[in-house]
Amino acid sequence: MKFNLRTHNNGELRESHIGQRVVLNGWVDTRRDLGGVIFVELRDRFGFTQIVFEPSYNEQTHAEGKALRSEYVISVEGTVRKRPEGTENPAFPTGMVDVLVDRLIILNEAKTPPFAISDNVDASEELRLKYRYLDLRRPKIQKNLILRHKMYQATRRFFDENGFLEVETPVLMKSTPEGARDFLVPSRLHKGKFYALPQSPQQYKQILMVAGFDRYFQIVKCFRDEDLRADRQPEFTQIDVEMSFINQDFVFEMFEKLTKTLYKEVLGVDVQTPFLKLTYDEAMEKYGSDKPDLRFDLEMKTLNDVFGKSEFKVFKDAVESKGVITGLLAPGCGEYTRNQLDVLTDFVKKIGAGGLVWIRVKEDGIEAPVAKFFTDDEKKALVEKLGAKPGDLIFILSGKKYKTLGIMGSLRLEMARRLDMIKDDSEPKLLWVKDFPLFEWDDDTQRYYAMHHPFTSPRTEDILLMDTDPGEVKAQAYDLVLNGNEIAGGSIRIFDSELQGKMFKALGFTEEEAKEKFGFLMNAFQYGAPPHGGIAFGFDRLCMLFSGEKSIREVIAFPKTASAISLMDDSPSLVDDHQLKELHIKVR
Repeated sequence: MKFNLRTHNNGELRESHIGQRVVLNGWVDTRRDLGGVIFVELRDRFGFTQIVFEPSYNEQTHAEGKALRSEYVISVEGTVRKRPEGTENPAFPTGMVDVLVDRLIILNEAKTPPFAISDNVDASEELRLKYRYLDLRRPKIQKNLILRHKMYQATRRFFDENGFLEVETPVLMKSTPEGARDFLVPSRLHKGKFYALPQSPQQYKQILMVAGFDRYFQIVKCFRDEDLRADRQPEFTQIDVEMSFINQDFVFEMFEKLTKTLYKEVLGVDVQTPFLKLTYDEAMEKYGSDKPDLRFDLEMKTLNDVFGKSEFKVFKDAVESKGVITGLLAPGCGEYTRNQLDVLTDFVKKIGAGGLVWIRVKEDGIEAPVAKFFTDDEKKALVEKLGAKPGDLIFILSGKKYKTLGIMGSLRLEMARRLDMIKDDSEPKLLWVKDFPLFEWDDDTQRYYAMHHPFTSPRTEDILLMDTDPGEVKAQAYDLVLNGNEIAGGSIRIFDSELQGKMFKALGFTEEEAKEKFGFLMNAFQYGAPPHGGIAFGFDRLCMLFSGEKSIREVIAFPKTASAISLMDDSPSLVDDHQLKELHIKVR
């Protein structure tokens, strides 16, 4: 079917175009027939233009316009005019003009969509994902993907200007333990053997440093076969970076610049640098999280010094077992009812607490079921430590240190929501969290695991503790946090084969297992590896936060559901027996 190429897109026409002949292409968004005059909103990814079919202007095209329905694909030719007085629509950039149509070509008809192609769509996410090609027509989703495009371009410009090389790493690689399950790909040519899809390019980017490339980056797809949630997908994108001859402070400075650049170029927002820096222990003790949300002021206080000699059994046991007693002030909540307090008690119990101590602050002291167990000095010190005033409410939890702090951190967020303290339009709060534990202990398997990954370097001063007290070793690891979301994480790497061997031993690998899983990296280290370190930004999550969405599915063109299914193309799917036979696989 012949049609003229467009002269303008549907977000382009202004009053300066009045009187010009134009050709527009796009989809019929809405059609209104008002007293014989037909008005159509024509849509493409650039915006909307109102086109008009008037019988007094062109009787033939007016008759043809009666056939138009939602989502028909059309091409029109006509003249730009100023809209009649009183019909202007300043909500749209093109809202001061419309186009009188004197030629219409229907390029494709369309069935009635299963939901309206609008931002205020009333349809389930499952239906939207099944018809993702329709969902992607919605201006909001297109705006999100345009923002994502801008972030790609700004990222690449930044790294190019700062001397980084973009290098692609393999998608088919060796299966190595990196914290989550691998997606495995059977080899047809090598019977019984499998590739893995990379959870990250970690080992390859370290190899690139050994090879002398000095500064590497890649916007790369990664794959993890793990349970999902709103900000997780089985395949995701990260900005992956590695650098040689650098230290932790250099990393902080470089990626504060990148973050500042993205905010400025994509959102037009100036963020202040340098960012706040907290150690892992400071973040946990003050905010109960290694990704603290600092958009509100509620701060936890460790109360071990207040109750260090307490005879209250719950507190005494926590102190003697080297646990923690932590307190949180809820300002103005002293009049909470018993029912409200029971709801909060159930909240912390469901996430692992044995119970919740609550204390009302009154003009003449404190009021609580446990107050009788406190001395006058403890009561006074408690109120002073938390800066409590009459009418406030105090919460206290005690137990194993990090577990208890994490539970109080969840209560902190819950109280912030109840008190309406979290404002999405507030100034972005960015900070670094550093000095993470190198290892974390797992009670089920009775062994240590790497908190980040097995290539993370310990602090130099803690290396001797790896043999004697692994739980006390701190890592040269760091996370970048935005409004309570981890947006990037990385570390200074181990670059010495002897220290890497010590790390594998602490994680329970035998020499044979370490050689089998990581031999090629260990071998490379023996040929002169430079000091190096890096970081990876969760690109999907970053786009989600920049666009103000709550799920990364809203910023990915073709996402999967929470159960890792692509509803649009019905994957994963069965394959035929011939394919399985070629791959030496039998499904039971």
